[in-house]
Amino acid sequence: MRPLRYSINVTLDGCCDHRAGVPDEELHRYAAERLAKADALIFGRVVYEMMESAWRPVARGEYPHGMLGWTVPFAKAIDAARKYVVSDTLQGVDWNAELIRGAELEAAVRNLKQQAGAGLYVGGVTLPLALAEMGLIDEYEFWVQPRIVGHGPSPFAGLSKPLDLKLIGRSEFASGVVILKYEPKR
Repeated sequence: MRPLRYSINVTLDGCCDHRAGVPDEELHRYAAERLAKADALIFGRVVYEMMESAWRPVARGEYPHGMLGWTVPFAKAIDAARKYVVSDTLQGVDWNAELIRGAELEAAVRNLKQQAGAGLYVGGVTLPLALAEMGLIDEYEFWVQPRIVGHGPSPFAGLSKPLDLKLIGRSEFASGVVILKYEPKR
């Protein structure tokens, strides 16, 4: 059985707006290594479209939006990764992706987890909330940015009941980012 890991950048005040973090080469290198070891990524429509528009061109040698050359290993890792996209509005997906309809979410993710492998990753806000409510996330990884921004979405807003977690790992980076890894207490 392969684990489902949730990973998100979050500021000290709980914002997970992708524009709120401060990207650096060390973090991108670490993220690229993690993605390269994942069996697949599970995205909601919004995250899929955001990641595709940002990283697909970089993986192909284009640098839109002021992307820097040191982002290429991350772009290539996410470009190569198998992806599952949960959406009821998209008619189709490409970029090494397969579509999962919302009504099929729980069964599809349970099936993916039952397969042998190193693990699956999910990010974002809406989809992980649904997966947490279903008890399907095996590991929570918060990339805590040393920044307060005072706005933006927060992960798990609206969770129906508290989820108690146990700290299982911690990594610190020169930028001041601390990655905290937790698993649900069972």
